[in-house]
Amino acid sequence: MKKTSISFGLVNIPVVINPIIKNNDVSFNQLHKKCLSRIKYVKYCPHCKKDVKQSDIIRGYEYEKDKYITISDEEFNNLKSEDEKTIEIVGFIDLKEIDPIYYEKSYDVSVNSKSKAYSLFKDALKVSKKCALAKTVIGTKFYYVILRLNENNIIMNTLYFQEEVMIPEAISDSKYTKKELDLAISLINSLKMKFDPFDLKDEYQDKIKEAINDKIDGKGIKKPKVKREKSIKDLMTALEMSLKNV
Repeated sequence: MKKTSISFGLVNIPVVINPIIKNNDVSFNQLHKKCLSRIKYVKYCPHCKKDVKQSDIIRGYEYEKDKYITISDEEFNNLKSEDEKTIEIVGFIDLKEIDPIYYEKSYDVSVNSKSKAYSLFKDALKVSKKCALAKTVIGTKFYYVILRLNENNIIMNTLYFQEEVMIPEAISDSKYTKKELDLAISLINSLKMKFDPFDLKDEYQDKIKEAINDKIDGKGIKKPKVKREKSIKDLMTALEMSLKNV
């Protein structure tokens, strides 16, 4: 949880932000194969030939081979302006203008107690059907963020910068027939569905958890039988057979 505030013109709205995404993957430890003892990672200085405590480690940037400048936490904090310690709104945009590829992390933006300014801002987003583009600092990193309404919550999404997004140049389109396009559209329509995140299950993690329980019970892990699909190279035939199998 981080206490901050939304700077909206001359209005200042105290808020707290909390990450809303958690890693659901099963965590494994690394063990010594011989004795099954846990492996320890030791921070070691080869120059001093000794182990180093975390408190003795500082941040360094190699500007030439084996030449470093160091920047302390205090110096990093000095780089932040007072404005960047808030969530400073720079404008309002349509959410559809943002390609989802630019979204990074998601945070819940809430208040600890009733706030007239927060309620007003939330309803203003709803009525205007806009989202706020803002800038802030989280940890030691500067971000542009989106503040958007999700049902009755304000969600903050950090955004990647353009130079961080590497989209390869597209290969030129190949020719296809109208009948192939019609079949592809028919296949899409036959597979239409409503998006429900509760329907999306992490099948791989479920298998891992089941395998762990089997191992605890003394059972082995068997490789599942794979149903081999017939390889069809002709696009028209593949489309027609796909429609029949729906």
